[in-house]
Amino acid sequence: MTEWVALLRGVNVGGITVRSADLREVLTGLGLTDVRTILASGNAAFRADESRTHLRTRIEKALRDRFAYDAWVLVFRRDELAAAAAGFPFDAGDDSRQPWLLFCSDAATRDELVAAAASLDATLDPVAAGPGVVYWNPPKGSTTDTPFAKLIARRVYKERTTNRNLRTVLKILA
Repeated sequence: MTEWVALLRGVNVGGITVRSADLREVLTGLGLTDVRTILASGNAAFRADESRTHLRTRIEKALRDRFAYDAWVLVFRRDELAAAAAGFPFDAGDDSRQPWLLFCSDAATRDELVAAAASLDATLDPVAAGPGVVYWNPPKGSTTDTPFAKLIARRVYKERTTNRNLRTVLKILA
């Protein structure tokens, strides 16, 4: 069986509340095994013998049905998540910065974001491409204010991306 991780976008913010116990119940109800939720920010690990596309479709539908919100989920194999975390190219120990991984639904989205970031100030918005992700390392306290933050907040990326702090990804993998 394949180990998967589902990253929900936009839960437990803006009035959309999905408690960990409820998320676990929904995923278990879909027949997924060894389901565990991590933190309260829409992260779940589980095992299944299904394709990524099939899992994503089934999970999104189940969340929409149960919680009545426009659910968007990205699904990655555990080894893909581990490779993305291991590849973080910036100094993750720099306490003045926030190490982010922006997970993308496809390589085209990743490439589009990296190309757009090339015209931005790299000292303020350091960005790099990784396996299935865009790495981003902005100064602490600026994750909604920088030009790259404003770019990734655009509606066009809602269905195609979700971000996690590197520390959160490492907790998911633990």
